[in-house]
Amino acid sequence: MKALVYHGPGTKAWEDVPDPVLQDPTDAIVKVETTTICGTDLHILKGDVPAVTDGRILGHEGVGVVTEVGEACTKVKVGDRVIISCISKCMECDYCKEGLTSHCQTLGGIGWIFGHLIDGTQAEYVRVPFADNGLIPLPDGVTAEQGAMLSDILPTGFEIGVQYGAVKEGDVVAVIGAGPVGLASVMTAASAGAAKVIAVDGNKFRLEAARDFGATDTLEAGPEALEQLRAMGRGGAGVDVAIEAVGIPETFTTCLDAIRPGGRVANVGVHGAPVSFPIERDWINNITITTGLVNATTTEQLLGDITAGKIAPEKFVTHRFTFDQWEEAYDTFSRAADEHALKVIVTA
Repeated sequence: MKALVYHGPGTKAWEDVPDPVLQDPTDAIVKVETTTICGTDLHILKGDVPAVTDGRILGHEGVGVVTEVGEACTKVKVGDRVIISCISKCMECDYCKEGLTSHCQTLGGIGWIFGHLIDGTQAEYVRVPFADNGLIPLPDGVTAEQGAMLSDILPTGFEIGVQYGAVKEGDVVAVIGAGPVGLASVMTAASAGAAKVIAVDGNKFRLEAARDFGATDTLEAGPEALEQLRAMGRGGAGVDVAIEAVGIPETFTTCLDAIRPGGRVANVGVHGAPVSFPIERDWINNITITTGLVNATTTEQLLGDITAGKIAPEKFVTHRFTFDQWEEAYDTFSRAADEHALKVIVTA
């Protein structure tokens, strides 16, 4: 088969590799129909994830058809059309039972293994460990493109942004960063009942998109944004929840400064540098700060929201490519601001 293979920082190739085979009785093999590129893939290509070694097939998202199953699989069967979850999980260890599947102990303490510790989904075929837990049937009426958004981005924005931020009916929510993950938080915060969802970004295209994703208000990032943001909270005291969806010190600081006493900061962004927490100021403010790696335990719930018409993840897709256009797909996604790209879809 062909697959997109990592060969060290800055180097990847669509090349011939051996077909995956069943290694454990809980495995399945999936023929990949539709996949996408994540910001994490760009970090890998920059050399930011040293656990990814030369020869690893990239990717951790996708939709496909099951072509082979191990003898211990009881749920998935050959011919099923499925969403491939970005998180693998045994559902037997204590962490999995607690819902912290992203830290599955059977897998060594990390559930994100596709395109990281084992070969991933940017390929014609992929081996899926613990397939009964990591493959979600794609219902009739839900498209492959919608399904691909449920592999990672929507659960991430929902679980680590909205759920960890404890967004409830009537809350004023600020989402700092209106890239794909931020927009996932915007979309699911609106459907969770937030009274006001404010998107903050420096890119006008993304702010326009945020309105379509459910933002009630938008603010262009700049010197006056913080004061405006605080004023939009109840009584002008700050917002109830600030979701950090960028991963840089400045946006984390904005979130801390934007919340009211008793407010909550849900950090979704991937940080590569230390941030400052002014505990001498905030110890008295009864605030909550959360972080996390997606557990991907809400996929079925989000599927229900799609079929009920509450969310429309197809809105993420701005560019489409085929498996013989990987270079163009990565180039477009890596220049997302210039290309007005949110998510790219790559199909067989």
